[in-house]
Amino acid sequence: MLLEDLIHRFEIVKKRNPLHANELLDYIQKSYIQGELSIVEYKNLFFELDKRGAKKPSAFFGEVRPDDFEEIKLSSSI
Repeated sequence: MLLEDLIHRFEIVKKRNPLHANELLDYIQKSYIQGELSIVEYKNLFFELDKRGAKKPSAFFGEVRPDDFEEIKLSSSI
């Protein structure tokens, strides 16, 4: 699938134009998870969108620190 085909498919499904390459990235990820795209199609589209600056929001990749978790104590009666 070419990027132009992806944009056309997005327009048909969403009934609007994509606002940014990030939106298309979200769309191909959902399509891949739902089995609508093969891994080869997904990778090709991903690399095309990456060249165009598509990124996941930084909050999606939030930094995890040890202080973010409470200590879990296991009882010795297991």
